[in-house]
Amino acid sequence: MHDQKSTVSERNDYSTLEVAKLLGMAVRSVQLMVDRGELAAWKTPGGHRRISRDSVESWRARSGMPTTAHRPAQTAGAGTESDKGRIKALLIEDSVHYQNLVGLLLTQHFPDIELHTAHDGIAGLAMFGQLQPQLLLVDILLPGIDGAALISSLRYQPQFANSELLLVTSLDEEQRQPYAFALSGVPVVHKPRLVTDLPPLLRSALERLALKT
Repeated sequence: MHDQKSTVSERNDYSTLEVAKLLGMAVRSVQLMVDRGELAAWKTPGGHRRISRDSVESWRARSGMPTTAHRPAQTAGAGTESDKGRIKALLIEDSVHYQNLVGLLLTQHFPDIELHTAHDGIAGLAMFGQLQPQLLLVDILLPGIDGAALISSLRYQPQFANSELLLVTSLDEEQRQPYAFALSGVPVVHKPRLVTDLPPLLRSALERLALKT
């Protein structure tokens, strides 16, 4: 039995709800990760699911997220001078080629934007909750959860209203029709035109962000 005074970060296993809070995602998403074998879990004699801390930290490391052991404590309003005024962007894209290309375009045109990358939809959901980015760039065809389902999930998060969303995809307009339920009104960057179309769309997104503040 765990010492009731121990904190979550000191324990060797977590409940499903605790993992959901740590990763900034829904309980159902954590359950699906366990079902897929992405997190190691077992059930207590009372039928309660416990999730290994090591597997959570391993998942964080694979997804590029800080581990709880190394995550600095933060207080409301705290931050370094270099963080103040910086726009955070989260790119959810499984192609390393396009990750690098987006990174290069941001370095060239928007050097003050702080870019973070998630390799799949589940990691993207977790990183969105952790980072609360102002800019969100999402591919449609993602492993784990497709971009349309990801966007539908994000719309329920309060921070989403403060973010600007751009869709980055190799699918043409006809191929995007099955996902139209989630993509209505979302600016689209067709990957073959990424170099020419992304910078002006990002400028427009930044202008809309400025109106929100």
